[in-house]
Amino acid sequence: MTEDQLEHETLAWLAAVGYAHAYGPDIAPDGDAPERANYQQVLLSERVRNAIDRLNPAIPLAAREDALRQVLNLDTPVLPSANRAFHRLLLNGVPVEYQKDGETRGDFVRLIDFADVAANEWLAVNQFSIRGPHHARRPDIILFVNGLPLVLLELKNPADTHADIWKAYDQIETYKEQIPDVFQYNEVLVISDGTEARMGSLSASAERFLAWRTIDGVTLDPLGQFNELETLIRGVLAPAYLLDFLRFFVLFEDDGTLVKKIAGYHQFHAVRSAIVQVVAASRPGGSQKGGVVWHTQGSGKSITMTCFAARVMREAAMENPTVVVITDRNDLDGQLFGVFSLSQDLLREQPVQCDTRQDLRAKLANRPSGGIVFATIQKFMPGEDEDSFPLLSDRHNIVVIADEAHRTQYGFAAKLKTRRQPPVMLSTGSPPFAQLGAEEAPLPLLERYQVGYAQNLRDALPNATFVAFSGTPVSSEDRDTRAVFGDYIHIYDMQQARDDGATVAIYFESRLAKLGLKEESLPDIDAEVDELAEDEEDDQQALLKSRWAALEKVVGAEPRIKQVAA
Repeated sequence: MTEDQLEHETLAWLAAVGYAHAYGPDIAPDGDAPERANYQQVLLSERVRNAIDRLNPAIPLAAREDALRQVLNLDTPVLPSANRAFHRLLLNGVPVEYQKDGETRGDFVRLIDFADVAANEWLAVNQFSIRGPHHARRPDIILFVNGLPLVLLELKNPADTHADIWKAYDQIETYKEQIPDVFQYNEVLVISDGTEARMGSLSASAERFLAWRTIDGVTLDPLGQFNELETLIRGVLAPAYLLDFLRFFVLFEDDGTLVKKIAGYHQFHAVRSAIVQVVAASRPGGSQKGGVVWHTQGSGKSITMTCFAARVMREAAMENPTVVVITDRNDLDGQLFGVFSLSQDLLREQPVQCDTRQDLRAKLANRPSGGIVFATIQKFMPGEDEDSFPLLSDRHNIVVIADEAHRTQYGFAAKLKTRRQPPVMLSTGSPPFAQLGAEEAPLPLLERYQVGYAQNLRDALPNATFVAFSGTPVSSEDRDTRAVFGDYIHIYDMQQARDDGATVAIYFESRLAKLGLKEESLPDIDAEVDELAEDEEDDQQALLKSRWAALEKVVGAEPRIKQVAA
């Protein structure tokens, strides 16, 4: 098969999923049916104008023309920033103002109809020549939606052993330098040599270009191992899939360097399946078990959770839900909160983080709707004067996302807890026996039944729906992830992630380096572990950290490291 034959076969697959076809030279400025004024133009401006008019009939013509001008001139010289600016316009609409009834009104002009596939125009153009500042280049295929060049495909000759898929990647890198304007509007890049196919974002390195291995989200490689390009076209570039992908699975993160990320097939289908399950489970009389997403470590679970939160927040059936994200460690809470905070374009909301137990109650109690709230599960602990955790909200449209749910989501049974009564302090600040000269006597023991964090969480949010995200679900007599959250929604295990190149294989050789503990210290260590299990108040967290840090120093001591690495 030659590159020309691969190109025409690709166009046939695109036609099969709903794209019309145009030959680049025919619609060129000097072609038989020109659609561009010059070769510098990368949009099909009349198609963009027609789409704006069709999708926004209630907005005055002058405002629609202003929207078109904004799209044609993004007025952002740096490519990643221009791409982000366009993505915002694509998702949210182009902001315009116009006069009506003597008042200035603000509105948004839609560029695309995300709800109705047929309301949009889908066009595949091959051999679309573009002239940059110093060079002219001709990408193999560009997919236009309503005249906007959203997807670029670069193909290489399958018969040429020197022109593999990574030559296509190198070609796109060259295009970015020489014809950058077309990438201002790009959402997805695709490379293929006929056998392999990969997709990535504008800022993705070669290793972040990954295969799309499914069409329906269930069967892997449904068309065979060597038909990756057709699987990708049918599985993500098909109009209905692509609309959902563009709306909820493209993220920009800016922590000093702007990075564009797009979801992989496992993330895309995990979120889509989770939405169906959560909607059903949250209905009156539903199970409230949203299910378990089992994605191996390193496969982008944080992005999956972010995309899920964005998707569920926009789900009409959920009626503007509140999303509560639960972790079991402060460092994980901070890391995940950071990922969500950097994705405000997608979430359309600023997440909030609960600093204390009181802050948690203030943020969740009587919240009417909406919001993304982060908290550690330890904050769902009753106060000293409470026998149980109080009700915070009985709404049905609350979705709890439990990160690493296999660790801390099983405490439902009540257990008898014993602790010593704290001493009663006198006004002088000293205990009574010190004032009276009496010998110190043991303080009395206090006993009470106490449930675990999982029950406290459900006491606080009794009608919420719970979704588990875990890299290591467990199943045992008293700890069963599926029993708590429901069946698996989606599984992406270590072998599959390794096959996809999403994670790398880990090779290890067992080395034992014994740690010695002083016998006289063992009772003290046991006491400290008991204290940790009892969950100290916030003002004791620094003390807990220092104790664990001491253990980390022992494990990471230089003599032990040398012994393990020898």
